[in-house]
Amino acid sequence: MVARTDRTTDPDLRAALLLARRGQAYFSRKLNELANDELDAPSLVPGWTRRHVVAHVGLNARALTRLTEWAATGVETPMYASREERDAEIEYGATQPARALRNLSAHAAVHLNVEWRDLSDEAWRAQVRTAQGRVVPASETVWMRTREVWVHAVDLDNGASFRQFPAELVDALLADVTRLWRTRADAEGVVVPLLEPTDRPAGTAWGAVGPNGDDEGRPSPARPRRRSRAVGDGPGRRPLLTSVAGSPVPPPPRWL
Repeated sequence: MVARTDRTTDPDLRAALLLARRGQAYFSRKLNELANDELDAPSLVPGWTRRHVVAHVGLNARALTRLTEWAATGVETPMYASREERDAEIEYGATQPARALRNLSAHAAVHLNVEWRDLSDEAWRAQVRTAQGRVVPASETVWMRTREVWVHAVDLDNGASFRQFPAELVDALLADVTRLWRTRADAEGVVVPLLEPTDRPAGTAWGAVGPNGDDEGRPSPARPRRRSRAVGDGPGRRPLLTSVAGSPVPPPPRWL
């Protein structure tokens, strides 16, 4: 039986779905504010126009839909056949007429939302594989989409800002960023910054690990404002961080 509302009754998952849907609405609103000829302008993603961003977000919804179908049916349907195929799809998608790009963004989002709505609790727990090769429960697709739509709304570079993000999303992004930084600390010899927000209870922090997986040699704490992001915000991704001494923060490690 096809559900007309989310089949899951898990309160945490329902809250996560709401945040993802709010992000889709935010991205769609910023896209709709752009005239067709404005899609040709550069985005905040190096080397990408706004067309590339819109194509990527739409194709990402299709790719995540393949994972939800995998979870629902048990038939393996990877996000992409290869990284090269993914990149080629985005490049081709960016050449489509503006109307086709807008339809891709809207229709792919609706399809993914319907697939989420109809997943049983058992299917949400089913294991699928991301494009990076991680084996995760299907419920991880919700966070993957949340991250895409909110962050790429800023990348459209027409007024969206990390300062406008819900506080719980900022916290989740900071946790995600620093988690991935920490996994690279040993492999890439990076030092993970210590992020201490100034508008949270004392002791709240993310990150802080040395190149050997310990806390040795940690840099001076950086202090982001609420609704900021470690890699910057707004036109040109202006940095929003300063060290406790007031000096600029060195470029952070790669995130994704």
